[in-house]
Amino acid sequence: MIDKAFADRFAADWIDAWNRHDLERVLSHYSDNFEMSSPVIIQVAGEASGTLKGKDAVGAYWAKALQLIPDLQFEPVATLLGVNSITLYYKSVRGPAAEVFHFNQDGKVVRAYAHYS
Repeated sequence: MIDKAFADRFAADWIDAWNRHDLERVLSHYSDNFEMSSPVIIQVAGEASGTLKGKDAVGAYWAKALQLIPDLQFEPVATLLGVNSITLYYKSVRGPAAEVFHFNQDGKVVRAYAHYS
């Protein structure tokens, strides 16, 4: 079960890592074989399913996204808790966004889903 303290630490560190464009730190929150789904994957990575698997594939996609959006910054709005998941609602340079993170027993993200307006 995810508790508020874990969720708040995760959210603060995840947002800070993105705002510093520290890709290695961002990736440290994820298991090696995690899955990421996002409509932006279709546009940036050219993957029609919108889903990438593994740190190498997602890391390459995020590196490309950081090059395309050099002023990327996130502003936290809310952290919502689930049973083994967290939803982060935040503002980005492109408007409101929410990401749902599902965690394993080690506190690493195994699946993540991004949503944009």
